[in-house]
Amino acid sequence: MKLSRQFTVFGSAVFCVVIFSLYLMLDRGHFDHPKSPRREGTFPKGQLSILQEKIDHLERLLAENNEIISNIRDSVINLSESVKDGQKNAEAINFSQGSVSELFPSSSVQLSVDSEDCLFASKSGSHGSDVQMLDVYDILPFDNPDGGVWKQGFDITYNENEWDSEPLQVFVVPHSHNDPGWLKTFDDYFRDQTQHILNNMVIKLQEDNRRKFMWSEISYFSKWWDGIDSQKKDAVKRLIKDGQFEIVTGGWVMPDEASPHYFALIDQLIEGHQWLEKNLGVKPKSGWAVDPFGHSPTMAYLLKRAGFSNMLIQRVHYSIKKHFAMQKTLEFFWRQNWDLGSSTDILCHMMPFYSYDVPHTCGPDPKICCQFDFKRLPGGRVSCPWRVPPEAIHAGNVQHRAWMILDQYRKKSKLFRTKVLLAPLGDDFRYAESSEWDQQYQNYQKLFDYMNSHPEWNVKAQFGTLSDYFEALRKASNLGEKSSNSFFPVLSGDFFTYADRDHHYWSGYFTSRPFYKRLDRSSETHGKTAEILYSLALVQSSKSEKMSVFPSVDNYKLLTEARRNLGLFQHHDAITGTSKDWVVVDYGTRLFHSLMNLKKVIIDSAHILILKDKGAYNYDTSTPFLKM
Repeated sequence: MKLSRQFTVFGSAVFCVVIFSLYLMLDRGHFDHPKSPRREGTFPKGQLSILQEKIDHLERLLAENNEIISNIRDSVINLSESVKDGQKNAEAINFSQGSVSELFPSSSVQLSVDSEDCLFASKSGSHGSDVQMLDVYDILPFDNPDGGVWKQGFDITYNENEWDSEPLQVFVVPHSHNDPGWLKTFDDYFRDQTQHILNNMVIKLQEDNRRKFMWSEISYFSKWWDGIDSQKKDAVKRLIKDGQFEIVTGGWVMPDEASPHYFALIDQLIEGHQWLEKNLGVKPKSGWAVDPFGHSPTMAYLLKRAGFSNMLIQRVHYSIKKHFAMQKTLEFFWRQNWDLGSSTDILCHMMPFYSYDVPHTCGPDPKICCQFDFKRLPGGRVSCPWRVPPEAIHAGNVQHRAWMILDQYRKKSKLFRTKVLLAPLGDDFRYAESSEWDQQYQNYQKLFDYMNSHPEWNVKAQFGTLSDYFEALRKASNLGEKSSNSFFPVLSGDFFTYADRDHHYWSGYFTSRPFYKRLDRSSETHGKTAEILYSLALVQSSKSEKMSVFPSVDNYKLLTEARRNLGLFQHHDAITGTSKDWVVVDYGTRLFHSLMNLKKVIIDSAHILILKDKGAYNYDTSTPFLKM
């Protein structure tokens, strides 16, 4: 019995020793870090112990971080309280709880506030403006009550005797808005519509010297110009000289004003203006932006610096338009927020109604105005949504029809401070057919002739360009080309975010199609790099006959093509992503090819600039000097 117990105890002891040995082996074999040459001679620690040390370290860091944040919070509270108390010259601000010595090696920190530090901020903004957009956004309820025939506005009335002392001057401005890509690609639009508009323009304007027309997009105009003969070119120059045809803005496109970088805005403006100077010898003086989805003061500043005196905008939130119409501030001097004087002022006209098409430009009632869009005459492909068609003007109806449109002109003029009225006459890709030129110009001329022949109506109506209108406006308000007075208010701020109806805010395009927006920025940076290196390489290549083989002409063409493709993408339906998918792909393909060409220019230019021995220069297209 005793022997049996001893055997049992001995066996249990052996079992415990074996189990303990296995535990130690597993602990060392599976959990220890492998030895490295840098850690030889140190006893390895198990993963559990290392993990515990890391947790302890993180807890210490977290505690220190909480203390720092607490100190910063207390400091901000102390600072804000001192500002509220009106302490403009605080000698020192103490950081509480003694944390400064832990955060910074210096023994004490003082934040002094000089009164001159805030001088710029105190004088800028609303202090120099009659209308500050930040204040307007605060006071507007942004509701949308039914305004009657002018749905987003209000009922307009007038006294028929208001124009007895000063007749109403009406400038009807024919135009055609040509998107360089939207529902079709740039090339498809040009082939199907744009080239026909410009061809008809040359013919139809010469038929009557009272006719006027204007154009904005130089990307289209330059493409058309390259394909016409010298006789047409001479005719265009005569029309410009005689004031029948005007180039407005003159950028490569009518750009978006939210998504592009301002470098790209400047580049596309320069590209258009240099083309105009080289081929037509003209410089635009009035800006025309009827379709960008909101408007930026940056664009106003760039136009001012480019020598413009006037500009026009259209797509602004309907509540702002209504507010400005009630205050008669639809025409104003647009001043930069940071301008302490008036050096950035530019006279701006804001169109008051929903759109730039004919139903929304002659007056507040689109049902009436649509009856004076003579492309919609019965039998045509387009009609009026209000189901009341236009009537061709003849002796039997001219009195009634002239009075109808004059009533709209008068009501619209009540929204402005002068008796000079702008009435645009156009829409997207208008005047592509010869028949539309006849329909619009002939019928309107009959209306003008009748109104002008009745002095008791106190109106003078005519075709005009945008500059014709601004010239008459400045004359009526006693403004010089450069001066500004208190007749028009001064406004500072921007017109984002745009809504055309209800709560339809146009903000998605700020971030849509991000790949293409990134491609735009990449093309822009490569373009700037290529232009700088090309300019330096061009100087070097002229110093040695050996380097005369540098492909300066070919690379210049590649740079020009890249600038124009980048300029094309600044169009308000391109960089915004609001075009059809296949149109966006066309833009992207252009940018991609430009990117490859710009890399070639960079490589060719860097080749000359890097070589120490310029005499060893050898240009070989089959073996590029660098790879990108």
